[in-house]
Amino acid sequence: MTECESVELVYEKHVLRVKIRGDIDHHSAKGIRDKIDNAIFSKKPAMVVLDLSVVEFMDSSGLGLIMGRYTNSMEIGASFLIYRPCPRVKKILELAGIERIMEIKGDDDYEA
Repeated sequence: MTECESVELVYEKHVLRVKIRGDIDHHSAKGIRDKIDNAIFSKKPAMVVLDLSVVEFMDSSGLGLIMGRYTNSMEIGASFLIYRPCPRVKKILELAGIERIMEIKGDDDYEA
């Protein structure tokens, strides 16, 4: 699966839903980042939902990817939500303190 194939983008009702499939590491991050940024700046959504439910591994490149997309979302005035991270990824996000900066929701908290 290529980087572009590993990102599913759905824009509906001013919400950009981004579902990443597979690992986020230094090899995949650039292609994923570019595809999401293109959608953020072309669609200008009111909200960006980053679905990490099928991401099993993420290194520091993944944290950088998330922080950059959050910054770009804020730049256009969009809210940003991390949705359904698996337990391993959620732990990485918690250790990095991401929940103090942006919202993280699970299955029971938000319907994507």
